[in-house]
Amino acid sequence: MKAVKAVEAVRAAKAIRTPGGLSVRVDPRAVLAVLLLLAVALGVAVVLVGSGDFPMAPGEVVATLLGDGTAAQEFIVHDVRLPRVLVALLVGAALAVGGALFQSIARNPLGSPDVLGFAQGSSVGALTVIVLFGGGSFATAGGAMAGGLATGAAVYLLAWKRGVHGYRLVLVGIGIAAMLAGAIHYLVTKADLVDATRAVLWMTGSLDGRDWSHFWPLLAVTAVLIPLSLAYGRPLRMLEMGDDAAYALGIRVERTRAVLTGSAVLLTAVATAAAGPIVFVALSAPQLARRLTRSPGPNVAASAVMGAALLVVADWVATSAFGDRRLPVGVVTGVLGGVYLLWLLVTERKAGRI
Repeated sequence: MKAVKAVEAVRAAKAIRTPGGLSVRVDPRAVLAVLLLLAVALGVAVVLVGSGDFPMAPGEVVATLLGDGTAAQEFIVHDVRLPRVLVALLVGAALAVGGALFQSIARNPLGSPDVLGFAQGSSVGALTVIVLFGGGSFATAGGAMAGGLATGAAVYLLAWKRGVHGYRLVLVGIGIAAMLAGAIHYLVTKADLVDATRAVLWMTGSLDGRDWSHFWPLLAVTAVLIPLSLAYGRPLRMLEMGDDAAYALGIRVERTRAVLTGSAVLLTAVATAAAGPIVFVALSAPQLARRLTRSPGPNVAASAVMGAALLVVADWVATSAFGDRRLPVGVVTGVLGGVYLLWLLVTERKAGRI
C-alpha cells in the first residue's frame, strides 16, 4: 500500500532541472501546503506579538519590526514579546520534525517523543536539578537536555538487536516512559513546596519569561538539524518501505537510522530544555501535515511549519481566550492533543491497523 502511494506521489510530482544538471522532483500540493502553513504561522506570530497588556495592531507590529515604531513599542516588541514568539516558532518546528523522524523510523503514527519516553527523560533531568540541587533556569535547561539525550541513548541501545526495528523501539520506549514517570512522581514527593511548584510549572510546558538567551541556542541547533533532516528525506522514505527494500535501493540502513534518531533526540531535547515538555505537538503535527499534503514520506518541511503554526496558535489561545487568566501553553496543547489522539486511534482502528 505504501509503495502504491509512493508511486502515485511520484507521478503527481513535477521534475525541475537546474542549470547545473541537477533534477529535483517537486510536489505542487506539498509546496502550496508549506507556503500556506508558513503564512498562517507568521500571521499568528504577528498577532501574538501585538497581544497583551500593551496591545498593538498588526500594522504597528510590522512597522516596529521594520524600525518605525516608538521607543515604547521598540521595547515591548524587541525585548519582551518577540523572543517569546520566536522561541514558540522554533520549539514547535523542532518538536514536529523530531516527531516526524520518529514516526518514520518506527513506521508507526504513535512513535513520537511523547510516547517513547524522551519528554519524560528530559523531565527527570530537569527535576533532578530543581529538587536535588536547587538549580536555576539555565541549570534546569541543561538537566533537561542531558536527561533527554541519556534517555534517547538508552532507548536506542535497549532496542538494538542486529539493528533497530520500529516495533522494538516503540515497546522499549513505552517501557522506559513508564519507569521515568515513576521517577518523576518520586522527585516531586521529595521536593519542598517551592521546588514542587517550580517542578509542576516546568512540566506543564510554558513560554513565559522566554528571552533571547533561550532563543539563540535553540536557533543554533535547529539551523543545523532541520536542514540535515531535510537532506535525509529520500533515505527516510526508503526506510518506510522496510529495511530489505531500503538495502536493495542502496541505503545504509543502520547508519541512516542512527543519524536520524540522534537528530530527533537532539531536537526534542533542545526544545524541551527551552520550553518544558510541551505535549502532543510532536505526535499530531506530522500526521496533520501528511494529511494536508497527501504525500507519503516524512514530510519534514511541512511538519516543521505545521508544528510552528500549532504552537503559536496554542499560545495565542492560552494567552487570549480566557480573559485575565493566562494558561501555560502546555495546557492547551494537552487538551487539543488528547482529542487528536482519540481521533487518531479511532481512525487507525477503522482502517484495521491497530
